[in-house]
Amino acid sequence: MKRIALHDAESSTNYSNLALLKLSAYHKAKGNSVEMYVPLFSEQYDTIYSSKVFTFKNGEKPIGNVEYGGTGYNLFVTLPEEIEHICPDYSIHPFNYSLGFLTRGCPNTCKWCVVPKKEGSIREHADVDEFLRHKNVVLMDNNVLASNHGIYQIEKLGKLGVKVDFNQGLDARLIDDNIARRLAKLKWLSPIRLACDTDGQMKYILKAVRLLRWHNARPARYFVYCLMNGTAEETLERIQFLKGLYLEPFVQPFISFDGKDTRTKEQRLFARWVNHTAVFNSVAWDDYKKHEYSKQGLLSQEYLQKNCKISSNSF
Repeated sequence: MKRIALHDAESSTNYSNLALLKLSAYHKAKGNSVEMYVPLFSEQYDTIYSSKVFTFKNGEKPIGNVEYGGTGYNLFVTLPEEIEHICPDYSIHPFNYSLGFLTRGCPNTCKWCVVPKKEGSIREHADVDEFLRHKNVVLMDNNVLASNHGIYQIEKLGKLGVKVDFNQGLDARLIDDNIARRLAKLKWLSPIRLACDTDGQMKYILKAVRLLRWHNARPARYFVYCLMNGTAEETLERIQFLKGLYLEPFVQPFISFDGKDTRTKEQRLFARWVNHTAVFNSVAWDDYKKHEYSKQGLLSQEYLQKNCKISSNSF
């Protein structure tokens, strides 16, 4: 019997590491012991599996006989098929939902996205029965609506009656009346997630939201990812548009694939303003920026008194 250790390089995230859950299930089925990595026992493990999803999050690497995987380490390291298609070990998963992919890849080639390079175009991956063991399921597909298999699985999920969360967002450009009807039949674990990464996507968001609401998809206040790849002023029009539709925007400043944090001070500040719902719904961007810059000594008090009518109680 081998002693296996699992190392999650991003243990602070709100999701379990899916690859580690599958590795745990595989090795337990082989009769091996599996535990979370403890540095004190590094030399006692036969194999340590370290997985890192994000390139921009730092974490200490384990010591010993380590196998590394995940986008944060290497784009092209994948699990063997016999492990990829095993049901995850939910006994070490502290959440009340199942987790998995129905499809992999994406047909789009967005320059800011690592998926086409890592996984290629859209393809069928699994039936939900492969990993569904709860009444709730979080699906991590990058563009499930671009796949006939994905749409079939959506219909199946509606019949099963489980609550669903497509946590990477749905492509609004692919939501027509037919798709909106299918999505409206689902029970949602979290708000319906869409994406509006460019100004050109706003018209598709408008159409998708109208159709979803027409077919009574609930909840009706949807969550929208917004890539920020420029200045606040270049992103603000999308944010104003989404707020006008009673949608909940979430700004994500672009971080390069090499993991270098290239976010400007303004981008960080703008994202903090949008993503703090209470502040976003009560304070205008210009006022928020002036208030924050004044705390950092970047604006004179004379300028603030003349141009900034904001109370610190708003924060």
